[in-house]
Amino acid sequence: MIRASVYYPSTEGSTFDHEYYRSTHVPLVQKAWSPLSVTIEKGVNGPHVAAIHVTFASMDTFNAALGAPLTGDVMADVANYTNIAPVMQISEVVE
Repeated sequence: MIRASVYYPSTEGSTFDHEYYRSTHVPLVQKAWSPLSVTIEKGVNGPHVAAIHVTFASMDTFNAALGAPLTGDVMADVANYTNIAPVMQISEVVE
């Protein structure tokens, strides 16, 4: 199983609309990529204001998702909820 994690680092002057993210952006991600699961985190204490973890059955299904027709819409929508440059981590779930 593959987990794609996207972190939004807290930086001076950064903005992040958690409501828009949860109610609009994440449903777009789900529609575009049909992941196995999605977990959203709202930072309380630490270096990130938010994170999302999206799981896929394999690297092939992850790569296919990134090539999906709505991927451009997902990427373009980022400007609607944050000015933060996200950081992505791709991991193999081992347990």
